[in-house]
Amino acid sequence: MSHLLGAPMSAVTWRSYGYLWLVLLLAPVALAYVLVTVAVTVGAAVTVVGLFVAGGLVVGGRWWGATYRRLAGDLLDTHVAAPLPRRTRTGFWPRLGGALGDPVGWRALLFMLAALPVTLAGFIASTAVLVLGLGGVTYWSWFWSLPPDLAMDSRWHNPVGLALVALGGVVLLVLWPSALSGVVALPKLLTRALLGPTAASLRVAELERSRAGTVQDADARLRRIERDLHDGTQARLVAVGMQLGEAREQLVAGDTDTLGELLEVAHASTKDALAELRELARGIHPPALDSGLAVAVETLAARAPLPVTADIDPAVEAGGRLAPAIESIVYFSIAELVTNAAKHARASRVDVRVEAVDGGASGVLQIQVRDDGGGGATVVAPDGSGLRSGLAGLAERVGSVDGTFDLSSPVGGPTVVTMTLPAVRAGTTGAYRAGTGGRA
Repeated sequence: MSHLLGAPMSAVTWRSYGYLWLVLLLAPVALAYVLVTVAVTVGAAVTVVGLFVAGGLVVGGRWWGATYRRLAGDLLDTHVAAPLPRRTRTGFWPRLGGALGDPVGWRALLFMLAALPVTLAGFIASTAVLVLGLGGVTYWSWFWSLPPDLAMDSRWHNPVGLALVALGGVVLLVLWPSALSGVVALPKLLTRALLGPTAASLRVAELERSRAGTVQDADARLRRIERDLHDGTQARLVAVGMQLGEAREQLVAGDTDTLGELLEVAHASTKDALAELRELARGIHPPALDSGLAVAVETLAARAPLPVTADIDPAVEAGGRLAPAIESIVYFSIAELVTNAAKHARASRVDVRVEAVDGGASGVLQIQVRDDGGGGATVVAPDGSGLRSGLAGLAERVGSVDGTFDLSSPVGGPTVVTMTLPAVRAGTTGAYRAGTGGRA
């Protein structure tokens, strides 16, 4: 009860009412701006210079949108993120088209167009309730100054009647904050819908960021393979060539003992080089994946440096093999998480669960990796140096195929990583054609 009685005097209530006042004062100027923008755009359609002016007006809608977002945040506690910045385009016509077709500017103009009738109706309704409430509470003090045709029936002009009118005014004042919150609900909705970033633009930005991270991962992986080939395998093969050259010289000289030693060393170096090549090839594409994801994960679990239980839902591959990119991401993500559990979390066991979840035409894969280590794992966001944690790389790799990555790792453990990926089948429309995984 005290909350209801105190609501008319609360700061939230008066900030909402102040928002209606300010937006209503801005609305005529904003409406004029919208009309001028539309008129210039239509009238300048046959000119080029005029279209640039129209484009500048459309882009100027971003400033108006930022103003309305600040008002909503400061007065209505409705905080809306700013839309994505404009992309810089090169070329005459791309720049012109980017300005005229700026969706953020047009959405801001649409908000400005809708702001006048919405705020006007809300202001009139809320002000009417406020004025009637104040008038009812104070009616006893000024009813005598009204002309007879404007005053209430004289039968109310007695202590009981005036008390009832004052009570009605109190009721209206108590209900005024609720009425005010109702009328500002629509401006709040319009602010969120028209002045913030769209879900599609956010998703595109996220995919672009994930793609950039995936490209960086692929570039780093290629450089690592190049370095391993140059420093390891190539050096061994060069040594084998030199040893075979020496063996040829010893064969000519007839020194069979030295010849045998050189051939033995060359043979051993050749086997070491082949082993390194197999290891490099396994980092690019594990041979176990040739037999399917289930076999690959079970092989990974068997070769892990700590006990790993792998539970693969038969429904995962019941509809056919997954796209190579999806298989690679699942395999290398599990491999990296198992490696992290062994090296950093000091875990004694890891549980891996891969299951198919019904979700759309192609379904969804859910991968959960749980270890009993010390916890405290975090995803370190990129800091601009080009370096990021392995978990951040996993999150970007999963996001590059429209997947999700969730980490739960309280201090003391356990650490649970849950990933979802689209269950795209190999050879189906929309399947990913190139793997984005790499050596974990």
